[in-house]
Amino acid sequence: MGFWDWLRGGEPEPEPAVVEIATAPTEADIALALARVEELVADPAIPGVVRSRALGVTGTVRKTLPRLGLLGLGSYDSYSVVATATDYLPEAIGAYLRLPRDWADSRPVEAGKTSLMLLIDQLDLLGITMEKIYDAANRTDAEALVSHGRFLQERFGHGPVVPPPVAAPPASSNPLDLGAP
Repeated sequence: MGFWDWLRGGEPEPEPAVVEIATAPTEADIALALARVEELVADPAIPGVVRSRALGVTGTVRKTLPRLGLLGLGSYDSYSVVATATDYLPEAIGAYLRLPRDWADSRPVEAGKTSLMLLIDQLDLLGITMEKIYDAANRTDAEALVSHGRFLQERFGHGPVVPPPVAAPPASSNPLDLGAP
């Protein structure tokens, strides 16, 4: 709005729209999401089978976080780890917790399974998937170690160190010994 517009009482110009761009969760955001899940399942009313599986998933995600760069920051596996921590795991547990315990643990809701059974299946799937991704992240370094060993073998030409053969134990003269002829 200009000075003359102000004097004449003209309409003010609308403010330009601010577009907010969503940012990717940081490692601190992911750790906070995992801590919230761990707080949810710490409730003694939560079945132990749910608690142990959920803590298994959070533990694997925590081990994988420092290695996400090895998977490629824009990769499907990296996305899956972040989404598991910030969305998939909290949503699965939250949906279960919103139900009354007696109803969730006793009433079949799909294919003869209770909400508890469905949650356990979902946690198992997340756990297996996170373990596979953790293995993939570690495999990169393991393969680098193997490649480096091959390089050294080619470079220096020495065979692997083989321990000397172990001498056979002396034959027993005891007739009660089962190994005797």
